[in-house]
Amino acid sequence: MYRAVVGIGLACGIAIVMVYELTGPIIRQNKIEMREKAITKVLPGATTSAAFRLNQSGGFDPVPSDNEGDDLVFAGYDDNHELVGLAIAARGMGYQDVIRLLYGYSFEKQAILGISVLESRETPGLGDRIETDPDFLRNFGNLDVSLTPDGAELANLIEFVKPGEKNDPWQIDGISGATVTSKATANMLSESSARWIPTVHPKKEVFQYREGVE
Repeated sequence: MYRAVVGIGLACGIAIVMVYELTGPIIRQNKIEMREKAITKVLPGATTSAAFRLNQSGGFDPVPSDNEGDDLVFAGYDDNHELVGLAIAARGMGYQDVIRLLYGYSFEKQAILGISVLESRETPGLGDRIETDPDFLRNFGNLDVSLTPDGAELANLIEFVKPGEKNDPWQIDGISGATVTSKATANMLSESSARWIPTVHPKKEVFQYREGVE
């Protein structure tokens, strides 16, 4: 019986490894395709994109579009190869688990143009309203992330407010019934934009379209 149990356990272990090896590349490719669709969603007008990785000196290097990591940003271009803006990742703890999303940044407007959730396990019908609630999504049509005159930091950090209490362009109206998740979204955007916007804004020229970089 002992040999039988060990044999079954070994067979199950091998089967799990084989399934992982077979499905791993497919899952990774699906995630990359989802990310590419999200880039064009959060940057209205963008039809193509290119990936850039933050290097140790604070600059950005072009990398293949299938790269992964938290140190990536994605430049979006329109049909005329004009830079629309950057798609930047943010992540944070929601009500149940980690939420991962992309948000679009416009250099000209110094504003967030939209968000797209890449990964979320929030409660269906409640926490997932950050993806579907039209009033909440309107927060990100032109969310202010402008910089101080010296460009060193955001003039105003993104701020969560209770539903209906938004008065300033850097505030995010929460969702009634999904307060924790909507507040988590605001917090992760606040932290991410405070880190990334002062870093990318002065380097706009680096992200201009270049033939062969995608």
